[in-house]
Amino acid sequence: MGLILNIETATDVCSVALANEQGLIDCLENTEGKSHSAVLTVLIDELFRKNKITIHQLDAVAVSMGPGSYTGLRIGVSVAKGLCYGLNKPLIAVSTLQSMASGFIRDQLTDNTTKNAWVCPMIDARRLEVYTAFLDKNLTFQTEIKAEIIDEYSFGDILSTHSVYFFGNGADKCEDIIKHPNAQFFKKFQTSARNMILLAENLFQQKDFVDVAYFEPYYLKDFVATIPKNKVLK
Repeated sequence: MGLILNIETATDVCSVALANEQGLIDCLENTEGKSHSAVLTVLIDELFRKNKITIHQLDAVAVSMGPGSYTGLRIGVSVAKGLCYGLNKPLIAVSTLQSMASGFIRDQLTDNTTKNAWVCPMIDARRLEVYTAFLDKNLTFQTEIKAEIIDEYSFGDILSTHSVYFFGNGADKCEDIIKHPNAQFFKKFQTSARNMILLAENLFQQKDFVDVAYFEPYYLKDFVATIPKNKVLK
């Protein structure tokens, strides 16, 4: 593994992490939300200064590709592409949901966990909708990534055959809706660039890079602009 800068801006957490062949070097995070455009480059600069590493030593930049916040993804990918273009370094795109699953499995699951258990990262997509997918403990997707509107019947077929661990900022609002003995909800999980490291390393070793000029985030849904309640169009 080379020296990789990991950027995570898909949710309300803005996070950057440096990693090399020994693993995590350092990680900085901001949880204030809706301030990614102001803090992302500051965090990156602080990360390199704090660890006495120059940005020119990078071998690649990895960015969380979505799904997630339209604005957050756009900011993260724009900064990542700018760095790669300026430094002439490759760009790595990491699935946000797969990254979340990697961190959750690393920190929460043990070898004694039910063998056929699946994990289900959820990202809040407003109201009762979430961006989600099911993965096994090897980080293999078992379902497609979808925007799901949650009700009491959601995922009944999967829960009838698998224990499922739900987590992420979208899972918190589903706990009182999905009532099934095979459903377990974990609080206090947040996205982090440190969760990208294993996946980014694998992609780097495989030379699985994306085109810096043409890569776009995986928004999953089209952006819909809203008008403030106290304003009208003329």
